Amino acid sequence: MLFSSVIFIFKFLPLALLFYFLVKDSSRNLFFKNIFLLIISLIFYAWGEPIYVLLMILSIVVNYIFGILIEKNSPKPSRWALITGILVNVSLLIYFKYSGFITQNIQAIFHLKLEDTHPVALPIGISFYTFQSLSYLIDIYRKEVKAQTSAINVGLYISFFPQLIAGPIVRYTDINHQIDNRKVEWDGFVLGVQRFIIGLAKKVLLANTLGEVADKIFMLPHNEITTLCSWLGILCYSFQIFFDFSGYSDMAIGLGRMFGFTFLENFNYPYAAKSIRDFWRRWHISLSSWFRDYLYIPLGGNRGTILRTHVNLIIVFFITGLWHGASWNFVIWGLFHGFFLIVERGWFGTWMERQWSPFQHLYAVLVVVVGWVFFRLNTLNEAWSYLKVMAGAGLPGNHPFAFVDFINQKVLLSFIAAIMFSTSWIKWRTYETPNVQTTLWSTIVTVVLLCLFILSIANIASDTYNPFIYFRF
Repeated sequence: MLFSSVIFIFKFLPLALLFYFLVKDSSRNLFFKNIFLLIISLIFYAWGEPIYVLLMILSIVVNYIFGILIEKNSPKPSRWALITGILVNVSLLIYFKYSGFITQNIQAIFHLKLEDTHPVALPIGISFYTFQSLSYLIDIYRKEVKAQTSAINVGLYISFFPQLIAGPIVRYTDINHQIDNRKVEWDGFVLGVQRFIIGLAKKVLLANTLGEVADKIFMLPHNEITTLCSWLGILCYSFQIFFDFSGYSDMAIGLGRMFGFTFLENFNYPYAAKSIRDFWRRWHISLSSWFRDYLYIPLGGNRGTILRTHVNLIIVFFITGLWHGASWNFVIWGLFHGFFLIVERGWFGTWMERQWSPFQHLYAVLVVVVGWVFFRLNTLNEAWSYLKVMAGAGLPGNHPFAFVDFINQKVLLSFIAAIMFSTSWIKWRTYETPNVQTTLWSTIVTVVLLCLFILSIANIASDTYNPFIYFRF
């Protein structure tokens, strides 16, 4: 069930809020409210995954048990409980997400021809809730948090529907106190509604509009588009993936506020970055910080030799790419970013820091945009062919499709708006309220948000194009 769907906005969400506030609990005893949220979260997941909701329940039970085993045992048994819990979670992820990829590569390497098997369907959001489960077990082992004694609360943490299928990746240490002790304030609820509308508008008005242009261009044979057209395609995709994912994160954060939860931010204007290192401090923050704390630092981080630091970065970004999908294109995308992070640790990074600020921005955006080519296309040959067209060295052809064939007034306005909303200078003009509260400002905000909501709903009702990129991760 998409957040940007009529059934969610006008049926599921209103009913969920209505019954949530009808359930009576004290601010320090939210047992029945938590049960209700767990039930509707499982219903939400079962709407799109009627079979794999059983896998979700299994994940809840497994991590509840291993959390208790890790905390109750002495160091050595606790370590084995942690290792076993990690292996169970990772094994499920590998089987459902990577078994086909592994089989294909084994066949290619050893020239085997195995019997055809049906591909394993990928459960929605498995990468996200697996990482949440892993952080829960690891933090208990590190004694950063106590194991949850209530299976209901563990289930709510893992399956809470706002962040269940596409993040942000919420750590138990960040919300453990909110599970048992939270209160919905009117101001917080209003901010949550505002945040949801902003995210909805980013997704529907910007990501969908520009994504449709990108899809049309990428579906064409590469020798039939001009260089300018190829750049339009990848720039539209760059904006699509940002506003699609950050819009979904905004909606998730807003929904959390409506139910009394405060999630950490997941994006901080990544296209305003001045380096690739800066980009990863701003892009998908919950994922990059997860890899930093649970993989990069345990590997040694930058505490060893320069060579060891570089190896650690390669490992992290190899897995970062693989986390996004079972494809060598994703791996190349991850290593591509890892390469520039390594380069920026040397003289090039020092030299770049002394350059004109717009030049630094241009460098970072150019690297990110080129990287998205590997992310968007299915094979390395397709990516290489598209990059050659971008560089003006594509295959000869008649080029029947040009830049102007994909531009109209709606696309142009969306493209300009996408550029504007990718920069931080208009940050205060969106859902973040100025320090000085005035009736005039409140009225302006209300009118603007109402217009955005109406436009978004009108687009949803009139357009069948409403994909969500990160569902496949």
